[in-house]
This record gives sequence, structure tokens and C-alpha cells, in this order.
Amino acid sequence: LIMAGEPGRLQSRNVARAIELLEKLQESGDVPGHKLQSLKKVLQSEFCTAIREATVAAFAASEGHSHPRVVELPKTEEGLGFNVMGGKEQNSPIYISRIIPGGVAERHGGLKRGDQLLSVNGVSVEGEHHEKAVELLKAAKDSVKLVVRYTPKVLEEMEARFEKLRTARRRQQQQLLMQQQQQQNLTSQQNHMS
Repeated sequence: LIMAGEPGRLQSRNVARAIELLEKLQESGDVPGHKLQSLKKVLQSEFCTAIREATVAAFAASEGHSHPRVVELPKTEEGLGFNVMGGKEQNSPIYISRIIPGGVAERHGGLKRGDQLLSVNGVSVEGEHHEKAVELLKAAKDSVKLVVRYTPKVLEEMEARFEKLRTARRRQQQQLLMQQQQQQNLTSQQNHMS
């Protein structure tokens, strides 16, 4: 499994290695120096860096991941305007599960449903319990600085898993209720017969 960010480091190392090889070629004198200098300039250019970063971002997006980003929201009396779900106790990352219509998060526009919450005001919430993230969000004064990463596929999988659990729990409750009703009916019938 390639983690988001690894392809970028790999590409940077490859570019550094290519430049190293160009310098060795230049020292050997086998290839005209001006051609090697031109190629070296292109590899080190802002344009080439932008292309490389766009490639990494496209790769990450195709894997359902994106680069982490910082979102700062003002803390008001109305709250932050979003809900979170997940956490260590549910064996899942903590996610933005809902953006409240008209709330601070929606008006600010920086958060998306499906954003994984990585940190709150510099404190990591990766691998933490749901309640810790909620406490950090509530404890924030004036504003809250969030580091998030958009990973909607993982949220969809998590919600599907929760829905299966809810359905199974509902089914168990219905079966238990039916058993209780049957038991009451039997008791009622026995009382009428005596």
C-alpha cells in the first residue's frame, strides 16, 4: 500500500538522482555541457516541480486520498457548524460526517463532508477516541485550527459498516420484542384458562 505523500518523496529523490547523473555526464565530457545544463535547469524549474506535485495529487486523489490542508474556523456561540463520527473505539478515523446548513463551517467553506480530522489546534487526533476530538473542539477559544484530509471513500465504507451494525441491532431488538410479546400472550392465555 502506498501512502499519500510517498510518491512525492520518491519523485523528488528521482529528480535529485537524475541531476546527479547529469553532473557526472558533464564531468565525463561525453555530452555537450550546454545541453546538460538546459536539461538540469528544466528538472529544477518551478514548472517541473508543479507538474510533479500535480501528478502526486492526481495519484493521491485516484486512491481516494488528498494532501492534508489547514482549515481555521472562528469559534462562536453557535458552535463550529459540523459533526464528527468515528474514533478509536469504532476502529476508524475521525471524520466530518455532516456540515450543518447555515453554520460556521458552511459559511467558511473550508470543510467538506468526508474530511478526515487529523489534528485540532496542533493536537493529533489520529488513532484517538471520538470523545478526545470532541473535547478538543469544545475547548478551543476564539478560533480552531484543523488539519484535515479529504478521504470520502473511507467515510462511505465506514458509514456502510455502521449501517450494517444498526440494521443487525434493530433486527435483534425486533426479535427480542416479538419473543417478549409471545411470552406475554402465553402468560395471558394461561391466566384465562385457570
